[in-house]
Amino acid sequence: MSNPGDTDETPLESVRQMAEYLAAGCKPRSAYRIGTEHEKFGFRLDDFATPPYAPADGQPGSIRDMLRALVTQRGSGGGGEPILDSGNIIGLKQNGAAISLEPAGQLELSGAPLIDLHATKTELEDHFAAVRAVSEPLRMGFAPLGFHPTATRAAMPWMPKGRYAIMRRYMQLVGSMGLDMMTRTCTVQVNLDYASEADMRRKLRVSLLLQPLATALFANSPFTEGKPNGFLSYRAHVWTDTDNQRSGIPAVMFEDGFGFERYAAWVIERIPMYFVYRDGRYIDVAGRSFLDFMAGRIPELAAMTPTLGDFADHVTTVFTDVRLKRFLEMRGADAGSPEMMVALSALWVGLLYDDAALAAAEALLAGAGWQDATEARAAVPRLGLAAPWRGHTLRDIASDVVAIAADGLRARNCRNAQGQDEAVLLEPLRAIAAGGPTQAEAWLTRYHGAWGGDVRPIFTEAAI
Repeated sequence: MSNPGDTDETPLESVRQMAEYLAAGCKPRSAYRIGTEHEKFGFRLDDFATPPYAPADGQPGSIRDMLRALVTQRGSGGGGEPILDSGNIIGLKQNGAAISLEPAGQLELSGAPLIDLHATKTELEDHFAAVRAVSEPLRMGFAPLGFHPTATRAAMPWMPKGRYAIMRRYMQLVGSMGLDMMTRTCTVQVNLDYASEADMRRKLRVSLLLQPLATALFANSPFTEGKPNGFLSYRAHVWTDTDNQRSGIPAVMFEDGFGFERYAAWVIERIPMYFVYRDGRYIDVAGRSFLDFMAGRIPELAAMTPTLGDFADHVTTVFTDVRLKRFLEMRGADAGSPEMMVALSALWVGLLYDDAALAAAEALLAGAGWQDATEARAAVPRLGLAAPWRGHTLRDIASDVVAIAADGLRARNCRNAQGQDEAVLLEPLRAIAAGGPTQAEAWLTRYHGAWGGDVRPIFTEAAI
């Protein structure tokens, strides 16, 4: 999500102008980069409760204290320029990366654009080390899981970010689980580049069709309020009734003629607004039409000139399984172990950044379309790899997809200090595709076995 003050004040006059804004993201292959984002839940080491934003009840540790400590933390992964919202620290800018807060204090790292996956792995390791260094003295820890395993919605705190207050009010009007999405979910995603409009379209459609498989492979949210919830990815289930007008797998992305201009038109015609940011404050216009904003038909905005920055902010309120910005965001996976989060980036880089691998993925998916993707998406939160896929199951294509990604990574020939190429980072997915348990299935085995029906050990076992 954008941060206060990050805006483009160019007056907005046409859909074509918006399309050109998106098209400016096109890059030559030599400029392709990898940006990995992930979120994780904070917890108090003493009782596993969620830390508040500011210290309270005489308890040690708070999100604010942790962020302040990160600002001055020495070494890789620490330090940075504070990001403020109405005087409150809500994140840090760090040499191309950023640390920010999700609505209930989930800590997010938006990684820098990096040249290879070995650098991604190092970035995550450095970040985790910095977070541990400042959190442990505060008696806090962080665990990347897809859905909070113990807390009720009411028990989750709210962070002092202006746009979250607007979303909190509006979400309750458009779905039954929007507040759960905001406060009790964590994800991992990778952001990847495209070379042209045609290249964007190919990559977008392949990744949309395979997003249900990613959800199944990375499923990591089998518990709700201390008990098994009957799902492998409850986070994915939450998204089925959050705000369906702006989420899911839109049919428009599979229509003939889809491109930057058609997408821009769809965004302003079909996606209701949340806010406009002016003079250091968020103006709540949730549910109003961006077209009406452009035409001067929203009274409280009538004196304002829409800008490219307003459009860019509006694009961040699109929550599709793959989001098109000036790059593509893969949004279908639960947060998980460090190895799995690197594997998420490796999967998509392998599939999309090598021409032969992309063509092989298209061949594997030949004949598949929007209905296949949406049917799998509906079934996968509960069934995982057993979800139906074109007369078979997702498990039937998992090994082939991982193998294609591995070929794509080998073709990149990016090696670490030990001489290993990036394909080594797919090892956790190879094990799952070969029949091993997903993270969710492994946790359920622990719950019914070693944990004796007590889910709380998941915090320390999943902690970074």
